[in-house]
Amino acid sequence: MTRRATRRAALLLAGLSLLPAPAAAAAEVAVLQALDKILGRTSTIEAAVGQRVRFGTLDIVVRACRNRPPDEPPDSLAFLEIGDQPPGEERRVVFTGWMFASSPAVSALEHAVYDVWVKTCRTD
Repeated sequence: MTRRATRRAALLLAGLSLLPAPAAAAAEVAVLQALDKILGRTSTIEAAVGQRVRFGTLDIVVRACRNRPPDEPPDSLAFLEIGDQPPGEERRVVFTGWMFASSPAVSALEHAVYDVWVKTCRTD
């Protein structure tokens, strides 16, 4: 490499270091409310889309989370996959589908011990 090419490469690298760092991709997060009916305890769960979270014996994966546009009545909806795996048993899927924050009874998790519903979606 010639002296001139080395100098150009050094200037190019110096110039690149002055550029702002690219923004990190924003993560969609579903804010869920969960109820343990036995203990009477509610918990707020924040789950990034694609991330598996646990609540009791449930494992919850949010596949999509959306808010309605500002020009429509406010609502949030999330596509959830919920599995149940009590100790010593195999995992079974107990819910797959869209849940609506404004109408949790329309598409509800039917479980003897737990309730889960969508509160909102946000971008971190």
